[in-house]
Amino acid sequence: MPRGRRGGRVSALEGGREEEARPAAGAVQSARRASGRQPQAAAELILLRGIFEIGRDSCDVVLSERALRWQPIRPERLPGDSKYDFLHREEFVELKDIFSVKLKRRCSIKQQKSGTLLGITLFICLKKEQNKLKDSTLDLINLSEDHCDIWFRQFKKILAGFSNRPKSLKIFLNPQSHKKEAAQVYYEKVEPLLKIAGIKTDVTSKYFQNIILPLKKKSYLRNVVCVGGDGSASEVAHALLLRAQKNAGLETDSILTPVGAQLPLGNVCCADHPRFTFGLAGSTNVLAHSLHGVSHVITATLHIIMGHIQPVDVCTFSTMGRFLRFGFSAMFGFGGRALAVAENHRWMSPNQRMDFAIMKALWQMIQGQFLNVSIMAIPCQCAVAPRGLAPNTRLNNGSMALITARNTSRPEFIKHLKRYASIKNQFNFPFVDTYTVEEVKVCPRSNSSGHTPEEDHGPRETASGNCFPWNVDGDLMQVASEVHVR
Repeated sequence: MPRGRRGGRVSALEGGREEEARPAAGAVQSARRASGRQPQAAAELILLRGIFEIGRDSCDVVLSERALRWQPIRPERLPGDSKYDFLHREEFVELKDIFSVKLKRRCSIKQQKSGTLLGITLFICLKKEQNKLKDSTLDLINLSEDHCDIWFRQFKKILAGFSNRPKSLKIFLNPQSHKKEAAQVYYEKVEPLLKIAGIKTDVTSKYFQNIILPLKKKSYLRNVVCVGGDGSASEVAHALLLRAQKNAGLETDSILTPVGAQLPLGNVCCADHPRFTFGLAGSTNVLAHSLHGVSHVITATLHIIMGHIQPVDVCTFSTMGRFLRFGFSAMFGFGGRALAVAENHRWMSPNQRMDFAIMKALWQMIQGQFLNVSIMAIPCQCAVAPRGLAPNTRLNNGSMALITARNTSRPEFIKHLKRYASIKNQFNFPFVDTYTVEEVKVCPRSNSSGHTPEEDHGPRETASGNCFPWNVDGDLMQVASEVHVR
């Protein structure tokens, strides 16, 4: 069954849930102590040295090539006063963690544009627990205009040297994503951080399925960010990759060896559905979790601001030699039928629709050798599937995970599905097989052949119009014949 060609890739930046209130400036110092070993200062070139007030202390501040260090100015003390040394040890911030610098001023109502200079504010990206990032600030207080101007210009020069960080972004905002919360998430949490970082934005939000069409027709010189769910990110990734094939002069109807996208794709997922839905309707944010181990809006935004790039494998789907689309993951069988049922009942609320679709798909009569076939180019982790749908694959190892569930009793299949929500091995069943592949063909058996499990009783599932439903990144894809996945 498996043989091999390497799939295409798209660089991605991820994340997607909500963040608590922005931390106070004092959070920087304690976070620096917990962040690990300090960078070596002995051989570093000192760029500037001066006195600033940090917190309540007057500090000796040193700016070197790699870090900003500070230590309270010590008064005369008795020899051997170790307690004083412990309370006033050196603190530091690595320059690579600073994403913006502003002059700090006290402005009155009459001074809306400028006011009394207080010093400099540094905006810093800090690591938290569970792979989360957060933004913090550090105030360097000094009332001298000349002194602050020299330091401010040096900080700006340093930040300009991080050439991998975006200067402008094209934002595709899906207004229908997750109960129409995408706009609120973007304007309340994402945009303020982008403004602090000085990143220019161009936001498009109407008629999401149509607004990305220009991506397929012309090249954008700006990096692209998608604000939405898995389906939104998949749609934009597909458009970017299709544009890359055309730019490379490849015939898109028969893509055998795709080229990677020329621009990275930033992904900000809006929210996580509290219940496991097996990839239905893009509610599980598997791309965000797979990229950084968490679905968190602030984390995603800071990864984009800091210019962090993660290559990601993508599958190509084709039938009868004709290219269909790009995608990160797919399900055929149970996963495809459940999504098809959900799409036919969109008048229901999302929770009711998903529960109804899963239950109906479980009680439909199955024909053929397999109950479900999953093909995953990424681990597909999410909050309700901690190990991931495909825990044995990686983001960019050039291969896919092929997971097949052969015919078995309905209770045993349900046990297998429930295992995804636990830390137990969901593949430890005699009817489940896993493979590592680079290429696979899925050939649907005609409705007139095959066998029916004795345990199944209910309406027989038939493909409408002789098409078979596929669940590709939470989107329904109807195909009438075999599907070739690379």
